[in-house]
Amino acid sequence: MGITAEQIRQGLDELAQRDPALKRELKRVGYPEPRLRDRGYKTLLRTIVGQQVSVAAASSMWNKLEAELGADFTPACLLNRDFDTLRACGLSRQKQGYARSLCELVDAGELDFDALPADDEGAIEELTRIKGIGRWSAEIYLLFAEGRPDIWPAGDLAVQEGVKRLLEMDERPKEKETRTIGARWSPHRGAMAIFTWHFYANPAL
Repeated sequence: MGITAEQIRQGLDELAQRDPALKRELKRVGYPEPRLRDRGYKTLLRTIVGQQVSVAAASSMWNKLEAELGADFTPACLLNRDFDTLRACGLSRQKQGYARSLCELVDAGELDFDALPADDEGAIEELTRIKGIGRWSAEIYLLFAEGRPDIWPAGDLAVQEGVKRLLEMDERPKEKETRTIGARWSPHRGAMAIFTWHFYANPAL
């Protein structure tokens, strides 16, 4: 599971002691709610299903997939279905390719979600072996499903916009600059990322 509410609070309180801008905005908008996901391949499969579609469409596809495969389906269940069956669940050819890549790695024992490298970069490298899973998706998984405290998804547009507003920058920083800026919030960059989403969603008073 992801970073708990208590961990978020402790991390942000610690950072606020040395970051006046964070201290000010934390007082204004309050603490963010935790974002928790289950550990395992299903969470990443759901990410693949939801790529480039609305939340409602993703939910509909996932429900159809579960109805077809069964609530407790294994990777082999998906691998045993043909193209047309998965297409009827709403999965495009591209998404089927990504889903099969994930399920094949897990089914072959080449990707164990209970034994990802402790090193964050090593874990990201392992997860991005899956077709369709880029750095951002891997970071989001490690943050929400494993609760790794120092994950910083610098490629996320809302994180970039949150950083821009928090630091009162003229322009939204690109990924590289956002990653550099984030170094100041280590080892609590995960809590800070969750705060930037929360902060971004709160309009100025």
